[in-house]
Amino acid sequence: MSEIETESYANVWDAIADTPEQAANLSARAELMQKIAVIVKESGWTQAEAASHCGVTRPRINDLLRGRVSRFSLDVLVNIATALGRRVHIELDAA
Repeated sequence: MSEIETESYANVWDAIADTPEQAANLSARAELMQKIAVIVKESGWTQAEAASHCGVTRPRINDLLRGRVSRFSLDVLVNIATALGRRVHIELDAA
């Protein structure tokens, strides 16, 4: 029986990304998507209502609420947050 090597990662994004930069981008997008999803849920909107408030289509809201990170850029997510009357704050931490 051969020994299987396993790798450990700080987070899931490090495991699936090709570079640290890509992992950081995925992580930032996922965090912003989660915060937008909370706003939508707490507002009690249907997907159609959320789409109207966010300035996107209902299928785009569906993708967002399902966490389909690959379908959203940071630019689009910042625009959605702004449409919801939120300000996006970016913070840089030491790696």
